[in-house]
Amino acid sequence: SCKVFFAKDPLKIVRAQGQYMYDEKGGKYLDCINNVAHVGHSHPYVIKAATKQMELLNTNSRFLHDNLVQYAQQLTATLPEQLSVCYFVNSGSEANDLALRLARQYRGHQDVITLE
Repeated sequence: SCKVFFAKDPLKIVRAQGQYMYDEKGGKYLDCINNVAHVGHSHPYVIKAATKQMELLNTNSRFLHDNLVQYAQQLTATLPEQLSVCYFVNSGSEANDLALRLARQYRGHQDVITLE
């Protein structure tokens, strides 16, 4: 029931570096859809930071940890006072779901308009 993104000529991506992804035949593709435009794939700084964190603790935000509070404080310090609450989520889907639930709770309406 799950369709491949490129149904007619699917890509088998085997690695990525920077803004590019590479298929099994060595073909190079500019990655415009995988949310990596800000730092790219395999960025050395991100790999180092992730490795350092995973050596200490590798879990999600359901457990209490001082780093979550510190990050929330640092983040909200850069924003207007009205934006003083952080919700940490796992993905864009979770973020969209939470935003929709918050909007429905705030406005009291269930209707949604979306663009495809």
